[in-house]
Amino acid sequence: MPAIPAATVANLRDLGTLPLGRGRSVRSGRIFRSGHLDRLDPADTVVGALGIRTVVDFRTAAERADRPDRIPAGGRLLVADVLADHLAASGLPPAARLKTLLSDPALAEEVLGGGRAQAAFAKTYRAFVTTDSARASYRAFLTELGDPYGGPLLFHCTAGKDRTGWAATIVLSLLGADAETVMTEYLSVNPAVRLAFAPLIEGFTAQGGDPELALALIGVVPDYLEAALDEVARRHGSMEAYVREGLGVPDEVTKVIRERLTVHEA
Repeated sequence: MPAIPAATVANLRDLGTLPLGRGRSVRSGRIFRSGHLDRLDPADTVVGALGIRTVVDFRTAAERADRPDRIPAGGRLLVADVLADHLAASGLPPAARLKTLLSDPALAEEVLGGGRAQAAFAKTYRAFVTTDSARASYRAFLTELGDPYGGPLLFHCTAGKDRTGWAATIVLSLLGADAETVMTEYLSVNPAVRLAFAPLIEGFTAQGGDPELALALIGVVPDYLEAALDEVARRHGSMEAYVREGLGVPDEVTKVIRERLTVHEA
């Protein structure tokens, strides 16, 4: 689904209309993804028209304190800190340090060069599947999404690409999307993310920084998502088993999610 051109929310997308096979697609206007909402303007009519009733924030306490969300009128906030159990051991820089690294190619190479950035992200994606905080966060997200009386829901992290990307992968997989559709949606955020970080990337490469390292830090690549999918397959065998056993989400909730978010062609 193309990005929604909101003036004050970055990387905003509706999962609606994505194909699910057998004449089915994701229902529009029910589930949205984005970057953080600290710049949301209540007068942004594009966001207001979405009628969002719940915002799920996957960010850490430090990220939330640095850039608090502005919640759309009539909405409520659900905090679900995915990385609470993992960030200190991940090998990834805190969000606040990312700009420092991208302004200093030598430091970035020292800290995360030689494939260390890619390895750290793969480790983090596996932690999306295994850590207690991630399981609790994605369970809370799916439980909210499975409320039969719930309204439109928006979920996000900071850039709207990693924690948010895994959440979208879970939902699309439960709805029956094939592997190509899931991966296409996962990678579709790259243009928006690159645009948001364009000045930093241009400065980084102009100073001799490795463009591949910059992409590893600010974008998403198939290897990251495949690491999480591999962890699901290794531990649970399937996405449904991961949701049921790993996240503790009852089949009844999954059924409601499918009913609420699936459109069948006439």
